[in-house]
Amino acid sequence: MPTIDLNSDMGESFGRWELGDDETMLGVVTSANVACGFHAGDPEGILATAGAAHRNGVVIGAHPAYRDLAGFGRRYVDATPAELRGDVIYQIGALQGLARSVGATVRYVKPHGALYNTIAHDEKHAPAVISAIQDVDPSLAVLGLAGSPFVDKAREAGLTVYAEAFADRAYTPGGELVSRREPGAVLHDPQVVADRMVRLVETGTLEAIDGSAVRIEADSICVHSDSPGAVTIAQAVRAALESAGVEVRAFADAPSAA
Repeated sequence: MPTIDLNSDMGESFGRWELGDDETMLGVVTSANVACGFHAGDPEGILATAGAAHRNGVVIGAHPAYRDLAGFGRRYVDATPAELRGDVIYQIGALQGLARSVGATVRYVKPHGALYNTIAHDEKHAPAVISAIQDVDPSLAVLGLAGSPFVDKAREAGLTVYAEAFADRAYTPGGELVSRREPGAVLHDPQVVADRMVRLVETGTLEAIDGSAVRIEADSICVHSDSPGAVTIAQAVRAALESAGVEVRAFADAPSAA
């Protein structure tokens, strides 16, 4: 039976600003990329999300970002490698402490937004992120863009790496994500998204934005929690995968809830 992980970004509410339906989404996905405060999230909300994930048996991953709260971490920050390494260590450590307080464990790291896209091909910031993860805990897995040089570099450094595809994002013929600034970059039709993900698991390919087929080898599928209708999309994806005989399960084992 083919298997796939289903993940989503969570813990991104801030104070009175609520983003996403974490409680409902945690009943659908198998891994939660939890914000660490630099692009979104406050300690109380992050703690609540970590606790809810643990109760639902969902694996928790750190979702560190550039220090860009106003821009939701979607803007490039020209930090020095030393600055970025410190920022990533700080964020992972913060989430580890919050997770530990509810009996949970952080099992992997998935960089967020502009940081994620930058390190996919960057020669300066990618090594800083890899070094930060190694220094905090080399047993942490890494979730990165399928087919990107970052995935290969992290593996070469000795980290356990899982490749990721995006359910609700369009791809270029070269296997990269279409910029959010471009029309059609984000997909909103639950059935279209679900059908694409079944094709991905069954054939290892997706239809690129120009109609061509692009090969994507992925261990995990991400559904963005801040997209309109995110929960409906995630539910449609999971239902379609399971109907096609695909087992949806986390790539890392979660400890049982107390």
